[in-house]
Amino acid sequence: MNKRKLGSEKEHLAAGFLKEQGYRIITLNYYCRAGEIDIIAKDGDTYCFIEVKYRKNTDEGYPEEAVDARKAARITRSALLYLNMCGLPDTTPCRFDVVAILGQEIHLIRNAFDAVI
Repeated sequence: MNKRKLGSEKEHLAAGFLKEQGYRIITLNYYCRAGEIDIIAKDGDTYCFIEVKYRKNTDEGYPEEAVDARKAARITRSALLYLNMCGLPDTTPCRFDVVAILGQEIHLIRNAFDAVI
């Protein structure tokens, strides 16, 4: 299976998992000039910008370790563009989550990182 297809499969798996956790999915694969956000969802009144990371095993580390400062900054810039595009105010409650998938295990990390500009 190619990486793009595998990534899409895991993002859909993560979206289903998030729905079970009470999230309302707004969009998958939001693309803009700053980058991409795997999942945008709402958890109550809070907009959640979610990165999905998958690893078959820990040979290359844990999935959440792949979200480094550079990736966090790209997601932050994309989230700001999304909020602006939707006409949402700067005071809109937001957070950045990571869904880490290791083999068959799914783990949600709420507030995985702070906004990085």
